[in-house]
Order: sequence, then C-alpha cells, then structure tokens
Amino acid sequence: FKTLEIRSRKARERERGNRGTANCRGSTRRVLNSSGRFFPHSLKMKHWALFLLLAIGCYVWQIEAEFFTSIGQMTDLIYVEKDLVKSLKEYIKAEENKLTEIKSWAEKLDQLTHTSTSDPEGYLGHPVNAYKLMKRLNTDWLKLESLVLQQTSDVFIANLSIQRENFPTDEDESGAAKALLRLQDTYRLDSESISKGRLPGAQHEGTLSVEDCFELGKIAYSDSDYYHTVLWMQQTLKQLEEGEASPITQAEALDYLSYSVYQMGDIHRAVDLTKRLIAIDPTHVRAKTNLHYFKKSLEEEVKSDQTRDEEFYQSQSKKKVYMQPENYLTERDSYEALCRGEGIKMTTQRQRKLFCRYHNNNKHPRLIIAPLKEEDEWDSPHIVRYYEMLSDAEIGKIKELAKPVLARATVRDPKTGVLTVANYRVSKSAWLADDEDPVVSRVNQRIGDVTGLEMETAELLQVANYGVGGQYEPHFDFSRRPFDSNLETLGNRLATFLNYKEEPDAFRELGTGNRLATMLNYMSDVPAGGATVFPDFGAAIYPKKGTAIFWYNLFKSGEGDYRTRHAACPVLVGSKWVSNKWIHERGQEFKRPCGLTEVD
Repeated sequence: FKTLEIRSRKARERERGNRGTANCRGSTRRVLNSSGRFFPHSLKMKHWALFLLLAIGCYVWQIEAEFFTSIGQMTDLIYVEKDLVKSLKEYIKAEENKLTEIKSWAEKLDQLTHTSTSDPEGYLGHPVNAYKLMKRLNTDWLKLESLVLQQTSDVFIANLSIQRENFPTDEDESGAAKALLRLQDTYRLDSESISKGRLPGAQHEGTLSVEDCFELGKIAYSDSDYYHTVLWMQQTLKQLEEGEASPITQAEALDYLSYSVYQMGDIHRAVDLTKRLIAIDPTHVRAKTNLHYFKKSLEEEVKSDQTRDEEFYQSQSKKKVYMQPENYLTERDSYEALCRGEGIKMTTQRQRKLFCRYHNNNKHPRLIIAPLKEEDEWDSPHIVRYYEMLSDAEIGKIKELAKPVLARATVRDPKTGVLTVANYRVSKSAWLADDEDPVVSRVNQRIGDVTGLEMETAELLQVANYGVGGQYEPHFDFSRRPFDSNLETLGNRLATFLNYKEEPDAFRELGTGNRLATMLNYMSDVPAGGATVFPDFGAAIYPKKGTAIFWYNLFKSGEGDYRTRHAACPVLVGSKWVSNKWIHERGQEFKRPCGLTEVD
C-alpha cells in the first residue's frame, strides 16, 4: 500500500532515535488464499499480509500535526485517501464474494428442502438422500457457519489503523475551518460564494454541504465568534430551505443562530428567531427559556435606550469630542485592503520613477554573459524584482529537499525572545544549508552575485509553504532596538516603537549583526491572494514563479527602516511556495559602507 512518504535510511534512524522504537507486534489472524477463501482455524499461520502492513507502517514518516499549515504536505493526504478507497473496494468485493457463496448455498438448500419436505419418508427411503442429510447437518452446515463468521474486513481495518496514525487531528480541522473564516474576512467573501465554490482563479470545484456550513458555524461558536456563527448558520438555513437533504434540522441551526444574534446585540431579531424555532419544535425547552430571557432583556434595553439618548445629546454639547477621522485605517484594515488590491498607492508620478534594466552588478564575472532582468517595484524604500532568479529545475529540487523536513513556522516572542508558533503566521518552513545539495549552494551564490553582499554571515536558505488561508501578518524582518524617548515620531510610529521597546536583541548570539536585507524568492504562481504587501506605504507585490524581490531592512547607518514592515496575504486559491535569504550586517562594512546621514 502507499504510505505518506518514506524518509531516507539516515532520517529514519534519526527519527527512531528521537521518538523511540514503534510497537509493530500484530495479532494472529486468518489469511485469504488464492481462491478468495479464508484458511480455516490456522493457529500456526499468522496473517502475513497484516504483519507486512504493520511492519512497513513502523517506517512510515510520522508527520507532525498541523497539516493545514502546509498545502505541500496536505497533498500527501490525497494519496492516503486514494489508498484507503482502494482498500475499501477490495473489502467490498470480498464481502460480495462471501455473500454470493452464502446465497448459492441458500438457493440450493431451499430447493432441496422443498423436495424433501413434500414426502419426508419417501425422500429418506433413498439411502443416498439419508446419507447426504447426515453429512450436511454434521459437516456442511459447520462449513457454512465458518464461512459466515469469516472476517473479510481484517486487511481493510489493518490498513485504516496504520494510516490513521497520519490522519489530520481536531486541530487541523479547526485550523482549516478558521482559515476559511479568515479568507472570508480578508477578501470580503459572502458565505454563499464560499459554499458554492465561486472563488477567483479556482480550477477545481469545491462546494460545502449543509453539514459543512453547520460545522463551520459551530467552530466559530466554540470560539465565541458570534459574527461568523451568524453568517454560517444563516447559510445553513438557506441551503435547507432550498431543499438540500441533510440530517441537520432547521431547529438545530436556529438554536445557534438565535443565541448568536442575541450576543451580537440584535435582541429584536433574537426574539423573532426564537419564536420561529418554537414554532418548528414546540418541545424545545431551552428555546422557551431563552425567549423569556430575551423578552426581558428587550424591555430593559428600551428603558436604557432612553437614558443613553439623553447622555448622548449632553456629550455632543461639550466642546471636546474625540472622533476618528473618516479616512482612518488601522494597520490590519490597511493590510487586508491591500490584500484585496485596494488602497495601493501607485501613482502616475511614482510610476515614472520605476524602470527595467539588465543587471550585472558592476560587471560581475558570472553576470556579464547572463545578466538578470531587474525591475523596480517601488521607489522609496527601493524594492526591486529579479526575473529568472530560479529555474523550474532548481525550484523542484528545493521543494524536494524541504518537503520532508517542513515544520510549523515560528516567530520570536517580543517579550521573551523565545521562538513560538502564532496564529498570525500560518505556514511550514525548513532551513537548507549549502551542503544539502549543489542547487542550494548555487542559489546562495547567485544571491551574493546579484546583491554584491557577503553571504558568509547570512542565514540558511529558508523554504516556506503556506497552508489553507496561509498568511504572515505585518511584521519586521529586522530586530528592533530599545525605544529611544528622544526620537521624534509622527503618526502611529510611536506605537510601533513602544510595542517592541522590551524586545531582546534577537541576533546577538549569532554575532552577525542585524538582518540587513531580505531576498524573497517566489517558487510558485498563486491564482488568487498571497501578495506581499507593505501597509506603511501602500505597496502590493504579487508572486511570479521564478522571480525574487529584494529590499534593505536597515539604513546604511544600521538603523531599522520601519517602512519595511510587511505581510504575506492569505492564500485564497493555490499553493504558495517561497524561499528567502536574510543577509546580516557583518562582512558588509566595505560592501555597503555607512552614509552621511542616519537615513541614507
């Protein structure tokens, strides 16, 4: 059978050393012979097929949970499910063969007993018939009993048990559900569009049933996310009303919907929905209790509204009223708008400053004959894109090397400096050293050739694959310095500094200085979503397979360029693969010397 993925011998030995030896001991079972029947009562012969499955299962790569954080690793589950379907069909065929044989026995005996019961004494008067009756009851019926008791499901159950070790967990299901909700918010998708699979760039159909919509609502409800609970319970009701068959009832959906609407503050509608629920199910005890409570809350709300109206008019009469400007956007709002392609500040005046050129880095020997195509993506801070930075063959090799060792991407806690997983970074990553493969070494060398920077102090090549709704919310690549109270700030920059004033120097132990620059390689096209956005100055850069974008995180003075705060938008459709190289300060003293001012 097909397993998820078998590691190399060295990797498997390392896994066994880390995780301990798996228990591969199986139980004694019967086994099918070549004719499709089971060997009866064989105590000496163990079920070798089961033993083989279990033995191989000990070497199956035990992928960690959180499949939802990497589309690349989720593809393995497709083949797991295909294998299980094949095993299920074989089980069904064995059951059908078994039933066919039993049916044949039944039809033959039915005809025989019809004849024998018409004249029992006359029938048994024939010595052959008398002998065959003794034989049937003493021997043949015992064989039939053995046939009926045969467990044709053994192989299927064994395969399912082994594969279950690599199944997604509750965390995966919940994570994938929350990813759908995140995509719904970021790209402002209505529940109907998601349920019907109407997504931009989607090549395959994918629809949600009533049960699927109901489960999404329940997962949101379990997180006290009443907004999404309302959206998906409404969609559940809509599909039920359209006649979709489902074990889920309208009463179940209304139960969640009415309470969630109440929690959202719409008591009038909560009362109406609860009345509708009681009309469908008059015995619903909780609905009757809720209706009484909602009506009481509604009466109190009417009284409090009158009081609040008086207080509102009094507050409006005061001179100082603090209101956010109409065009005010939080960073998250700005980030999500850029992901949708809104609020991009690419003006005609700015476009005139952007050019394309052939780049050979001052006639670098390896770039003279084959210069790279360089395109300005933004003027200040300067962001450039290099075309044909990676070939398809190199991309394929890097994915091949990274896939077996992908692990949930982490972030550094700004308070403790400890690496940890975070809901705002949904992806899996792997780190590849030069000696992993000549392709890695060649790619790192090319980055050095193109940037003209020293690679000895750079970090390993990081490869990342984004999962369902995969994203990385706004962040800096460089380590922030302690807050300087004398620094003159404008706008919301002060809040940014204060947020990180206690962050330890993340790279002090490396002894290589801060992250000077970032080279981000796009290793796949993304049909929808997945842009790299810079909320501070309103730029959105879209993935193009084989290209790379480059920017400096620090000014020449070594001070951080806070404009480079960026984010990876949620992947709406497709699988996003990237690799990045973080280049550090040490070794660049003569390659990128200090400027005359702090912000050169």
